[in-house]
Amino acid sequence: MKKARYLVLLLCMAFAANAQVKGVKHVILIGMDGLGAYAMEKADNPVMKRMMAEGSWTLKARSVLPSSSAVNWSSMIMGAGPELHGFTEWGSKTPELEPLELDQYGLFPSLFTLLREQKPNAETGVIYSWGGIGYLFPKQAVNKDVNCPTDSATTETAIAYIKEKRPDFLFVHFDQPDGVGHEIGHNIPPYYEQVHKNDVLLGKILQAVKDAGMWENSVIILSSDHGGINKGHGGKTMVEMQIPWIFMGRGIKKNQEVKESVMTYDTAATIAYIFGLKTPQSWIGRTVKSIFK
Repeated sequence: MKKARYLVLLLCMAFAANAQVKGVKHVILIGMDGLGAYAMEKADNPVMKRMMAEGSWTLKARSVLPSSSAVNWSSMIMGAGPELHGFTEWGSKTPELEPLELDQYGLFPSLFTLLREQKPNAETGVIYSWGGIGYLFPKQAVNKDVNCPTDSATTETAIAYIKEKRPDFLFVHFDQPDGVGHEIGHNIPPYYEQVHKNDVLLGKILQAVKDAGMWENSVIILSSDHGGINKGHGGKTMVEMQIPWIFMGRGIKKNQEVKESVMTYDTAATIAYIFGLKTPQSWIGRTVKSIFK
């Protein structure tokens, strides 16, 4: 009898560890390059603030070091830091360090790898404004791979894809407000003007999710790779390292500030949990379970 109870307990634990959030069919991850957490309260960004009110969020999530682009975008979708996935520089095109583990595509395992292996019929896409994103995921594992010249073009391409294919998982990358931060400066009026413009684009994507009939079965995520200081980033200040982290949608608690620690690689782990994916041992990201109802 004790043995039978033990086996049942093991099965329950295995199921719980690989649980899927009930009713979620679509996850849309939206990343805004250079959107520092400090900007969220200062900017004219009603869509972002509405996502916070309707979801779970923290403005104290942290990037990995260095606080620069390729390092952090790869960490966000690979569930681990640069010490493990190997991308260590702002514009990494190949890993500078030997990855701890390689998938069948020759990269450290990412969400796209797990989805293709465990849900082979999943519709997945990456639509991005910065060309550097194209080196950070296995192109063979996705259905849609488009590098657009501007954030507006990225938005229109994403809207068309959402309405046509209703993707299971879509990663949308915006190159702004990082561009303005580098050219003019962070934390000044032109930077906040750009944040407002990106907020408008974000609203269009959310409307597309509604128009496609996906709203009730979706989780929408907004995050960033890093913030900025003066005209740069990459350092160890909190304005560079703290990023917004917002989850909204099916099964997500509303108007909840997340108090526990969150790292950017926890994004991948939390998305994997939503989809019920088994994650590799090499991932160090943790599911932020407090956001779920």
